[in-house]
Amino acid sequence: MNKALITTVGMGAASLLVAKPKQPNILFIFSDDHALNSISAYGGHLKDVAPTPNIDRLANEGAIFGNSFCANSICGPSRACILTGKHSHVNGFMSNVGKGLDMSQWLMSKAMQKAGYETAVIGKWHLKYKPVGFNYWEILPGQGNYYNPVFLTDGEGDKYTKTRLEGYATDITTDKGIKWLDERKDKEKPFLLMLQHKAPHRTFAPAPRHLKAFEGVTIPEPDTLFDNYKNRSVTLAPNEMSISNHFRWSYDAKVRVEERDGVKLPGWNDKGTPEYGRMTAEQKKVWDAHFGPQNKKFIADYKAGKLSDKDVVKWQYQRYMKNYLGTVKAVDESVGRMLQYLKDNNLEENTIVIYSSDQGFYLGEHGWFDKRWMYEESFKMPFLIKWPGVIRPGSKPEAMIQNIDYAPTFLDAAGAEIPKEIQGKSLLPILKDAGKPHKDFRDTVYYAYYEVGEHNVPQQYGIRTDRYKLVYFADSDEWNLYDLVADPQEMKSFYDNPEYAEVQKTMRKKWDETRKKYNAPEIRNNKRKQKIYHELKKDYK
Repeated sequence: MNKALITTVGMGAASLLVAKPKQPNILFIFSDDHALNSISAYGGHLKDVAPTPNIDRLANEGAIFGNSFCANSICGPSRACILTGKHSHVNGFMSNVGKGLDMSQWLMSKAMQKAGYETAVIGKWHLKYKPVGFNYWEILPGQGNYYNPVFLTDGEGDKYTKTRLEGYATDITTDKGIKWLDERKDKEKPFLLMLQHKAPHRTFAPAPRHLKAFEGVTIPEPDTLFDNYKNRSVTLAPNEMSISNHFRWSYDAKVRVEERDGVKLPGWNDKGTPEYGRMTAEQKKVWDAHFGPQNKKFIADYKAGKLSDKDVVKWQYQRYMKNYLGTVKAVDESVGRMLQYLKDNNLEENTIVIYSSDQGFYLGEHGWFDKRWMYEESFKMPFLIKWPGVIRPGSKPEAMIQNIDYAPTFLDAAGAEIPKEIQGKSLLPILKDAGKPHKDFRDTVYYAYYEVGEHNVPQQYGIRTDRYKLVYFADSDEWNLYDLVADPQEMKSFYDNPEYAEVQKTMRKKWDETRKKYNAPEIRNNKRKQKIYHELKKDYK
């Protein structure tokens, strides 16, 4: 017999014996508004006072991305980018205001089902229509609640079945995730579980066990807490997300109207206490025992004239941060519980574990809470990933990734085809090569914020490279250019600085090229708003 034929036949027979690589499970733990500065693995100014040991484990045992960005810093649109692998203008979900995500389009969840995965989403959804592409789902209505939350499951037609449960949302979401894993119908199938927490989203209500977690601790203030908004876009000054003027005393600071002794406090004297109103008598007792004495002292000091305007802002900041970080503690515990479950059930070795959040958040930087702006604190989103045997422990990739990359990464890990229409890129080549940058990966990320009116944050469009950031504010027809090496806190725009003329030219060209690459829509300027901001600029300067 011909030797070549023998060789060919032998190789063919051998290839039949090669087992298909086992598809990894994927556990995607996703929170809401989690700032990098409040994850100790990222090394921010809060790392010593508010460690996150379980989330940090993912960095130690896997990889942590320091250049991870959202495409649109707002809850629903960020989630839509993850499910579709496309920018907001392509997937159609550009703003929280208006209709929900079109579920008839290509979705990562549907593709993962076709790839053989059993899929589930539990927790916050925020895409308005019922989840599609999931074998099981149980979601919070809208933003959901921290205390005694309602969960929605499928009902007849467009209706839902509602169940209200006693307890804390982060704990209940975790319980439900573990229950689903325990009760899966076909455990031979790989799973994709998207475990999505409400926390640490506003109203920053910690679990009873965490109310005193930071008692006696002074949370370090960011250097820019009292930003004056000069040397940048005129749109910054009229913002409505400042701790000093827009933090609500009941809703945010937890000083209820009946605790104010008739005092009119500076800023927003609201009456809304949605979480307190949901609590059981026992929960209220623990809550009152913690906040009551502190609130009483604050009101007494304020009435006695002991607090300057600056002192009040500092007090609000401490209250905000202790509550925000308190909600993070429960999320970190959830990560620990999920990692322990994988270990106890022999799932650890073949499960990809990811921790991320829909965007970052302002923890007093620039005097703000909330997100939306293209400044680093809300533009960046955490991304930590663990995959035993594939990702080198302790990897710190420098690649510039975005949430549009999650879908192609999941498909690539599953061995499924990535559609050409997907705008994101798979991260597997980077993950499998010890986090080293690949020459064919992007060097520029694109950002667009479309929502109108909320917190008086203007529509903005921009690009970021490893060093520079260019932002266009349509409402004021302004360009800002930031040098993240010379000015990491983004306190000054260098757009009209002659020393940056070449940088400006290069970034404008990149801006045009990047928008063309992603087929970005035409920017429509609002002449009325531009006129208002033009007049304001005269006064502001």
